[in-house]
Amino acid sequence: MTRWLLVIFLALMLLNWFSPLLQRFGFGKLPGDLRFRLFGRNFFIPLTTTIVLSLVASLVAKFI
Repeated sequence: MTRWLLVIFLALMLLNWFSPLLQRFGFGKLPGDLRFRLFGRNFFIPLTTTIVLSLVASLVAKFI
């Protein structure tokens, strides 16, 4: 369980680190990605982007 939490934490850190680069390619602006402002703070939930990146990663893993 601890190993999975560590993997998820690292994956989220990498996604956050690469988010400016991914936004240049249109990720983060897909339909289904949620952006909203609540209590003066901006929140971003990349649902569609996460699904697309997971599919790409699984296809790469399948062919390697």
